[in-house]
Amino acid sequence: MKALSRGAALAAAIICFAITAAQAAPIRVVVAENFYGEAVRAIGGDGVALTALITSPAADPHDFEPTPSNARAVADADIVIYNGIAYDPWMDKLLAASTNPKRKAITVAGLLMRKAGDNPHVWYDPAAMPVLADAVVKALSAADPNGAAAYADRARAYRMQLAPITTKVAAIKARYAMTPVTATEPVFGYMAEALGLDIRNQRFQLAVMNGTEPAAKDTAAMENDLKGGRVKVLFYNSQVTDDLTEHLKSLAQASNVATVGISETRPADKTSYVDWITSELDATEKALAAGGT
Repeated sequence: MKALSRGAALAAAIICFAITAAQAAPIRVVVAENFYGEAVRAIGGDGVALTALITSPAADPHDFEPTPSNARAVADADIVIYNGIAYDPWMDKLLAASTNPKRKAITVAGLLMRKAGDNPHVWYDPAAMPVLADAVVKALSAADPNGAAAYADRARAYRMQLAPITTKVAAIKARYAMTPVTATEPVFGYMAEALGLDIRNQRFQLAVMNGTEPAAKDTAAMENDLKGGRVKVLFYNSQVTDDLTEHLKSLAQASNVATVGISETRPADKTSYVDWITSELDATEKALAAGGT
């Protein structure tokens, strides 16, 4: 066999190096909310370079103001994952501001077939993270076909990590389904539905969520449910401090109605999505037990 010239050999080596480097380059993934990034990290491993835009527990995703570095990260991303349905509308603007035909954008609300006007707090739906895991596997495998088997394997392991949530939901539902409860706003709505709870005062909750004044009759119905002990638990947004929330909490406490604080972002003392959600389920179970059935 004729030996390659030094120049040809060098060219071949350069081409081989370029191909290897391209294959080794991590897939750039941007998530709007850090807890969605947990699925990406668990499934992608070292094959992804993950950037989370909202990382502070004190941040309000509705009013988040992206920085220029956030905009650059989205522009350069291979995959972007965000909540959708107007929970993080600034992400739609960042995507529209940069043209990248190869970029894959995923909304968790879209995966769950939620539409504009629906409750945007979709991460409280127990189906959210398993569905997101499937979408992450598909997106990563499209970007890196050689890693598809590994992504699928890690996704199976990640779903096992989510099992405590499924187990806890089933246990609470079996014991407390149809227990009447209410909330200052529907942050916990999807989870309350999964638990089979009887959710009262939903018009009131939607008005608060949408930043409008609840109708007088809806406010009266809410107050009467609390004062009359017609509900066993009041869920409230623990990251909102306003006169209305404090008033309703006071009514609940005066009427021996249990209260449970629910957060929209992962608290600083919770190490993972599972830790966060199971702690709120534990608090819910304790409140339901105190209130009876």
